[in-house]
Amino acid sequence: MDFKADPADPADPADPAEQLTPRRLRRYVAGLLPAQMVPAAFVVLPRLPLSPNGKVDRSRLPEPGQPAARRSRQPELEHRLAELFAETLHRPTVGSDDDFFESGGDSFLAARLVNRIRTELGCDVAVRTFFEAPTVAGLADRLATRSDPE
Repeated sequence: MDFKADPADPADPADPAEQLTPRRLRRYVAGLLPAQMVPAAFVVLPRLPLSPNGKVDRSRLPEPGQPAARRSRQPELEHRLAELFAETLHRPTVGSDDDFFESGGDSFLAARLVNRIRTELGCDVAVRTFFEAPTVAGLADRLATRSDPE
């Protein structure tokens, strides 16, 4: 793996160990593997637990953690948006903080989803807004706080 620092990104640390985050790792792996082979969860460890013979001790590996639960300001809107996200992505469910594009979405599916949101929810949302907030929670917050220009 080649995780190089991006000098244009002030949040991008120069230390390679600091660069390894689940989000960056997912993006990297998604560029190498077909979507169905990208792991659902990543856990960054300082070192792998080893058995006395030097092999990875799988029984000591941690379970992937779930993000802390947050309280929705718009639970009904989020629920309906999650249904539309899942239907568009052909997935059984989508979490509030799952990124649409990291979950297999692309610009064509995004345009289709925005059109369904407009039609089924009556929300006037710009495609640009969706690209800025590609999660159920992020989009619900945007829709709840302002109306989007076309």
